[in-house]
Amino acid sequence: MDELRSTLFSAGLRRLLSETLEPGERVLWQGQPDGVADMMMWRFLWWIGFPWLLVTAFAISRGWIDQSTPFLLLSGATMVAAPPVMLLHDLQTLCVITNRRALILRTAWGKRTMTATAFADMDATFEILDIGRGAGHLNFASGVSTRSPDTDYTGRYGFRCIRDASAVRDILERARGRGHASV
Repeated sequence: MDELRSTLFSAGLRRLLSETLEPGERVLWQGQPDGVADMMMWRFLWWIGFPWLLVTAFAISRGWIDQSTPFLLLSGATMVAAPPVMLLHDLQTLCVITNRRALILRTAWGKRTMTATAFADMDATFEILDIGRGAGHLNFASGVSTRSPDTDYTGRYGFRCIRDASAVRDILERARGRGHASV
């Protein structure tokens, strides 16, 4: 079982996990998204954002823009800030496999959320999408609303940016096999 990294957010995640577990439910694996891999996946925004800010600063110094200055500066700052914000979001996320279900817990931005997926609601086969740096997305359910931060644009749902996704898939398959056998 992976351990939760000790961060400013780990105590809140531990509390949320203990409140979420049902009587007799055991944690088989827990881990957090690889925030650095997730941040690097969005680094292309830096390649756009920094030049954007430089061009905007140059245009301001030449007096070429006036009323659109706040919008242009805010747009560039948003592009530069997005990858570190993703890292902070990942530090406030915990993925858990229990003997009954898969959980995604969050304490992001002061809002505590828990999403559970029972083994019976999972797809027959799990999909892994490699994102580099030894991390990947483990999709285990389909047809989920794309509004969820853990769903891709096609409705595939699962753990995002986790390290060693194939090992986690194996743990989830074994847990689901035991869960179905005991029903």
